[in-house]
Amino acid sequence: MAVLAAAALLDELMGRNRNMAPNDKTKELNWEDPEYCKLYMVKFCPHDLFVNTRADLGQCPKVHDDEVKALYEKSNSYKKQQYEDEFIRFCQSMLNEVERKIIKGKQRLALMGKTDMVSLSPAQTQRNEEQIAFLTEKINGLVSEAEQMGIQGNVEQAQGLMKLCDQLKEEREQLRGTNENSHWQQTAELAASQEKQMEVCDVCGAFLIVGDAQQRIDDHLMGKQHVGYAKLKSALDELMTARQKAREEKEKKREEERRERNRLREEEERKRNRERGRERDEHRRMREEEERRSRSRRSR
Repeated sequence: MAVLAAAALLDELMGRNRNMAPNDKTKELNWEDPEYCKLYMVKFCPHDLFVNTRADLGQCPKVHDDEVKALYEKSNSYKKQQYEDEFIRFCQSMLNEVERKIIKGKQRLALMGKTDMVSLSPAQTQRNEEQIAFLTEKINGLVSEAEQMGIQGNVEQAQGLMKLCDQLKEEREQLRGTNENSHWQQTAELAASQEKQMEVCDVCGAFLIVGDAQQRIDDHLMGKQHVGYAKLKSALDELMTARQKAREEKEKKREEERRERNRLREEEERKRNRERGRERDEHRRMREEEERRSRSRRSR
């Protein structure tokens, strides 16, 4: 991952074609190339939101390119919806995870004083954080490798790598749970010692002390983790609102088209009725004229 970060920095400073010879033909940019981050093109990449926090996702294995993103935004391709679907799934997965954390935190507060959890030492907590970071880097590398295997058609190898990823994710979640339990226990003990009530942040799931100093509250609200989850929710709400609006506009357009078709059918029916009426009048006139001629002949 450090290599990817260094490469991204060099690309930013020297351009993506820094390694090309003067006579080499420049590759045309295409936002559909698998090397580019789909999430970044839709809105932003969630990997960038939680750097150096407990929710750190590690370095994104895909390329973030503003020029490619601009091409994506200008495109009218139907494939853009697939990219949005992936962004929505990713955001919903993260928000569902933090929602479970919020519910669990509130349950813990309800049981405060009845817990027997052990607080970890700062050194052990740090070691766990380092192991979590290592596992995250390993997982991202395996996911990238599995994607390449899938592209090459090595399905069995890709499945094996993803199975290993699941095992590492489970180990990472256990470490995160241990650290979170320890952090909660320490915070609860601090609040209890100060005879203060605690609450759970409804955005990021962090434990807060009710009536805490305004500076500490502001620090929490401006923290990466709180801002990151708030940004995820805002982006997801924006996308879902836009989709709902698009569905309503599409339905409105269909309704207008339906009314227009009905209007044209009714107008055509009225036209046919008028034509049939004129034909009946013409037939009646012809019959009356024939009868008049017949009477005239008989009278002679």
